[in-house]
Amino acid sequence: MAPQRKKLFIKTYGCQMNVYDSERMRDVLAPLGYEPIDAPDDADLVILNTCHIREKAAEKVYSELGRLRPHKDAKADSNRPMTIAVAGCVGQAEGAEIMKRAPVVDLVVGPQTYHKLPELIAQTHRARGERLETEFEPVAKFDALAGDRAVEGHSAFLTVQEGCDKFCTFCVVPYTRGAEWSRPVDQIVAEARILASKGVREITLLGQNVNAYHGEAPAGREADGAWGLGRLLRHLALIGGLDRIRYTTSHPRDMDDELIAAHGDLECLMPYLHLPVQSGSDKILKAMNRQHSFEEYARVIEKVRSVRPDIAISGDFIVGFPGETDVDFEATLQGVREINYASAFSFKYSRRPGTPGAAMPLQIDEAVASERLQTLQSLLVEQQTGFNRTQIGKRLPVLFEKAGRIDGQLHGRSPYLQSLHCDAPSHLVGQIADVVITDATRNSLTGRLVEKADAA
Repeated sequence: MAPQRKKLFIKTYGCQMNVYDSERMRDVLAPLGYEPIDAPDDADLVILNTCHIREKAAEKVYSELGRLRPHKDAKADSNRPMTIAVAGCVGQAEGAEIMKRAPVVDLVVGPQTYHKLPELIAQTHRARGERLETEFEPVAKFDALAGDRAVEGHSAFLTVQEGCDKFCTFCVVPYTRGAEWSRPVDQIVAEARILASKGVREITLLGQNVNAYHGEAPAGREADGAWGLGRLLRHLALIGGLDRIRYTTSHPRDMDDELIAAHGDLECLMPYLHLPVQSGSDKILKAMNRQHSFEEYARVIEKVRSVRPDIAISGDFIVGFPGETDVDFEATLQGVREINYASAFSFKYSRRPGTPGAAMPLQIDEAVASERLQTLQSLLVEQQTGFNRTQIGKRLPVLFEKAGRIDGQLHGRSPYLQSLHCDAPSHLVGQIADVVITDATRNSLTGRLVEKADAA
């Protein structure tokens, strides 16, 4: 007998790995009869999949729980009451506090245990068992999720690595996601083949430190030892139907020669590299425990550009880290000018409880940090706009993903991950077609579809 249909609402915060996790939560709950909906009002199950990286992450969760309370109260007397779960890194870091402060929450699930959601929900419905489940069990999680998965669209995320051993002093990831752990090659390939069979043309490999990947070699190749990301990429490139591969997020220390060479050898590996540096000051990099200098970072970029000259470089920056002086900040600006980024993410430093940075002296005044961020972002916007405008007149292969906002228009992505709009027939959704770029802004490109007559 088919399970009773139930309504599931998941709100996802933060990084691409959380997007992937939310997709897999939907997969693992589908056999119980849960179907996704777009609003929480009438949901039987609401999951807040949280991220602890951004500023005031926990406060945002409590605010959302406050907004959910009236919906839960309205359904309390029905035969289908609302169950509320907090998942992800805020749940991992502050699970006990959430259960204490927010009685509206029924259960808390850490990022390594969401495969247990059916069991935990059943326990909650029976009003017994543990409501807090935040132990690190990455092997068990991916073993439990090794089967089929739902697919929406023609691009998909695929987690290959989790956790972090770097212990940057500003970051909570080692405490919320655990130590670095890599999935076996065979398991990744099996999932990639499923995606390709369902029409996915582009996959993005995910990991907190994705280029630290060292996974168990395929069956029959055990003598090879663990495979790095470069070798995994070459293996995935052999899968028919996967025309594009990306990966994120990387650490400069883990950009080895094999991975760099893959950028020059693999046509399907897109010319886009997100490689955070955080600061241009060696003093601040040391305080952050980044374990590399800016010169070492720049040398990695130079090597990648030597094998793939057209590669677009993206980065992350934190301003206002404890002890950052005007001289340190100017070093960051100089580093940005030297690298010349196609895109970047930048933030003010914010304290994370339990991290070394939170207890450091010389915390930077909020007004000073805000002024520095504005200055940095102005430079980054100038560079991003400039990079986009260099594409005008070029012919780029575009993966069309969906209909645009205007009738007769499609939205797609360039090899450099730029958003693009152009007039094109709807049957090109899910296809890769050449487009001549006619205009560019900071955030997107406009183009003209290359007709067959033009291509001849």
